[in-house]
Amino acid sequence: MTTNNEVMQFTKVGIFGRLDSQSVEKSITKLMQLLQDLNKECQIEHSIANVLTKVQGKAASRQDIGEWADLIIVVGGDGTFLSAARDVAQFEVPMLGVNRGRLGFLTDIMPSQMDRQVRDVFKGEFNTEDRFLLLAQIIRNGKVVGENCALNDVVLHPGKSIRMIEFDLEINGQFVYNQRSDGLIVSTPTGSTAYAMSAGGPLMHPSMDALILVPMFPHSLNNRPLVVGAESNLTIKVDHYNDTPPHVSLDAQNHLTMEQGDELRITKYPKTLTLIHPTEHNYYDICRNKLGWSRKVENEEQDPDL
Repeated sequence: MTTNNEVMQFTKVGIFGRLDSQSVEKSITKLMQLLQDLNKECQIEHSIANVLTKVQGKAASRQDIGEWADLIIVVGGDGTFLSAARDVAQFEVPMLGVNRGRLGFLTDIMPSQMDRQVRDVFKGEFNTEDRFLLLAQIIRNGKVVGENCALNDVVLHPGKSIRMIEFDLEINGQFVYNQRSDGLIVSTPTGSTAYAMSAGGPLMHPSMDALILVPMFPHSLNNRPLVVGAESNLTIKVDHYNDTPPHVSLDAQNHLTMEQGDELRITKYPKTLTLIHPTEHNYYDICRNKLGWSRKVENEEQDPDL
């Protein structure tokens, strides 16, 4: 993590958000006024402009904003942030999140602190953190028939069926195992606090350059989570014995469908996402607050029998 990055000077700001509540609309309106006071150029995505007609700002697509902006601010929850990150990952634009969701692992500025912390960012008082993404490709008869990227995870699963699926896993061309299960979660460190955690995977600090492979309800109790290097090339071959075609979900938002005999290839995405954090950002503090970890109690009398 880089502290006080004075090299980054933000002048062109893109605003993304999911307008599904009055609180989000209120935060975006307040943010737009703040950016106007700071004399920053601003573009907002079309969905915001269609709802907040009184907000001053040029409307554009996410792709156009990603190509134009030198900072993107996302107002919403982690799901909104994940969607925005995938849409503009190719442009490597730094991203800042204002939390209007539930968890806030990625959107770590609270609305009550937005005015001060956003102003601090434009003063150069912030931390930066690089996160890598995954690229998932469906290979059929030697050709790529579908692909997309993911910030949290790529998940192989049976779709609407409740039947197990059978597949082979190879890492860097070496056979690892044949597995019958409900699927496989391939997670980045960013996604280790998401679906992978729910399936029994380990938490991994975002600075780690590694992947987590978590089997979903494997038929054999010997199949345990596996941690491998982030530069690993993963190949998952779908067995011909599967009655129904498995599905591939990316961040639980985008979906690809496989056929019998297809291969799912997962590699590190060539572009990197840079997160902008307030200077007081603390990953472990977020874990304590969001995951309910116990805190140290000061000046508490200890029971001598404990």
